[in-house]
Amino acid sequence: MRLSRFFLPILKENPKEAEIVSHRLMLRAGMIRQQAAGIYSFLPLGKRVLDKVCGIIREEQNRSGAVELLMPTIQSADLWRESGRYEAYGKEMLRIEDRHERDLLYGPTNEEMITDIFRSYVRSYKDLPLNLYHIQWKFRDEVRPRFGVMRSREFLMKDAYSFDVDFDAAQTAYHRMFVSYLRTFARCGLKAIPMRADTGPIGGNLSHEFIILASTGESEVFCHRDFLDLAVPGEDVDFADAVSLASVVKTWTTPYAATDEMHDTAAWEALPEGERVAARGIEVGHIFYFGTKYSEAMNAVVTGPDGKDTPVHMGSYGIGPSRLIAAIIEASHDEAGIVWPKSVAPFDVGLINMKPGDADCDAACETIYRELEASGIDVLYDDQETRAGAKFATMDLIGLPMQVIVGPRGAKAGEAEIKVRATGERETIPLGSVVARVSA
Repeated sequence: MRLSRFFLPILKENPKEAEIVSHRLMLRAGMIRQQAAGIYSFLPLGKRVLDKVCGIIREEQNRSGAVELLMPTIQSADLWRESGRYEAYGKEMLRIEDRHERDLLYGPTNEEMITDIFRSYVRSYKDLPLNLYHIQWKFRDEVRPRFGVMRSREFLMKDAYSFDVDFDAAQTAYHRMFVSYLRTFARCGLKAIPMRADTGPIGGNLSHEFIILASTGESEVFCHRDFLDLAVPGEDVDFADAVSLASVVKTWTTPYAATDEMHDTAAWEALPEGERVAARGIEVGHIFYFGTKYSEAMNAVVTGPDGKDTPVHMGSYGIGPSRLIAAIIEASHDEAGIVWPKSVAPFDVGLINMKPGDADCDAACETIYRELEASGIDVLYDDQETRAGAKFATMDLIGLPMQVIVGPRGAKAGEAEIKVRATGERETIPLGSVVARVSA
């Protein structure tokens, strides 16, 4: 993509309304624009990152055996009345009425709708286990939206829902999602720690929040130092092996870890002082097992092996991709701007033409640009006639993992400069070696 043809509205000054790093950098880098309190447009650069994050989430959900569908944002209030949550949910739910005076709502979550879909088609335990997920916009009318997309009113959510015939099968489904989440966050460049958590209005009695440690976190968290060195399961993890999954979950839940709401002071103080980590944390995912809470209320039953009807056991598993972007920035930035992990960067490399109009520069950059694209490398080519300082500042701000810099002298000598954004490391290489170096 040529920068001259891309829409990248960079802000030079720090926005006054931005209280935390991610909000400030997302606005400055032209990733988002606020349309109303807690409601944002994702501009092209931000949309590219959002797509990368959603792609990783999809791959890991599919790997675990979950099946994607898509449910509407607008839901019937009647479904929520069946479950008993319509009045109980509170003012965070946006309630609306259509022209026929039917009560509707902008979905804050989808337990009721997915239960209705399930009960309409599934009749036998032989059709289980089943895990259905979607990635859809949600709305919760936060009383005080703040921190940009970290706590917004409209947000993108991946929510998955598992259906099983009994508790043991449901627990294995929970373990699948637990392991899938560990892999998802690791692939996004994050060290996420699963912590015992309150289930809130969704209900249930088994719940973990996945937390990354960050000074701007919304809540205080407590964990054992061992979590910082635990290895995340690899691509070869077998999601069909219940025993193996349970072992991974045990490893990741044995050391102490809890959010402030679930904190056990006595257990915490029993740990050696040098092994305690008390910090602020950002929630990037939340998983629940809530048993038959919804299936009983909404008559979602299957015929069991004994021929009797039994309510299915359910779980709910959420990741907010839009919120996750902010969390990644909070965990990976410096004074110059964002430092994207390669897996979620909007472009793989930034190509900087230091002097557009110079014949040698133009020729070298055009060749590199074509070769990078032909190799499947996503490149943002700065072909604009702006000052060198502005070019460098923009590339550092938007945080692409690698920069290829071509100036008149280098082009004449057949050389380009490579800069690694995360470390600042620079090296000069022959023009013909650029594609191989970027691909390495």
